[in-house]
Amino acid sequence: MEVIVLLAFGALFWLVWQLYKAKKFTQFKQSIEQELKAKVIDSIKQELAETRSEKYPNNPCHEQATIFYWTQYKSRILHAALEKEIITKEWLKESGNMRNAQHLFHVEQQFLP
Repeated sequence: MEVIVLLAFGALFWLVWQLYKAKKFTQFKQSIEQELKAKVIDSIKQELAETRSEKYPNNPCHEQATIFYWTQYKSRILHAALEKEIITKEWLKESGNMRNAQHLFHVEQQFLP
């Protein structure tokens, strides 16, 4: 009887822990959308303006397509933020989001460049 009670509490604790991790992951995805997306868009616009030339006109159509591509999925936003050094790997570690980033990249791996 005691074993069954211990197993039930263990299962309950595991479910609560999974719920906590899921909420943290959801908060991480929301922070990508709310905080990083605007910075990535600004960086893309600045980069396209700086590289504008005869060969690469980077007109508004190019800008719109590039922004759409990089902001369509949260994994791409995070990837662009890391590439453009808006955030660093160390920041992910310090903020406790390294595991969330790894999970996001795994879940959305088909959308990564």
